[in-house]
Amino acid sequence: MESLKLHSAGPDETLALGRALGAVLEAGDFIALVGELGAGKTQLARGVAEGVGANPDDVSSPTYAILQTYAGRLRLHHADLYRLRTEGDLHATGYFDLVDEPNAACLVEWAEQIPGAIPERALLLRLTKGPGPDERHFELVAQGGSTLAQRWVAALPTRQ
Repeated sequence: MESLKLHSAGPDETLALGRALGAVLEAGDFIALVGELGAGKTQLARGVAEGVGANPDDVSSPTYAILQTYAGRLRLHHADLYRLRTEGDLHATGYFDLVDEPNAACLVEWAEQIPGAIPERALLLRLTKGPGPDERHFELVAQGGSTLAQRWVAALPTRQ
């Protein structure tokens, strides 16, 4: 698994990166967002939602709702597994039905919390805080033959 790296200088750039990612999402794509609290996962998710044609104002961290779905050119399922601890907890939410839904993509925060939550074919996206207060670093790791990272980077106006 080769990784790619991107950088954001602030919230507007994180939103723009998300928008570009959403624009290249295809049905069946799965994005696992990994990063500490405040790393920019929800800001990126707003951009992804906008990129698929959904209203970014509808996006909030689904920590308490666990799952939210946004309608655009394809359905985007957004999950937050922060409060879940077991695969049984995850099954109770209907999560696995959404992951397998045709004509939809999935964006999951804290996916690493539960073994088995990340399908074999996925983009693992690690977000870390940079040295500046608003800087963020993104490490993209394609798993199981996912081409999403390459599509995303190719769609960016300039290599970051």
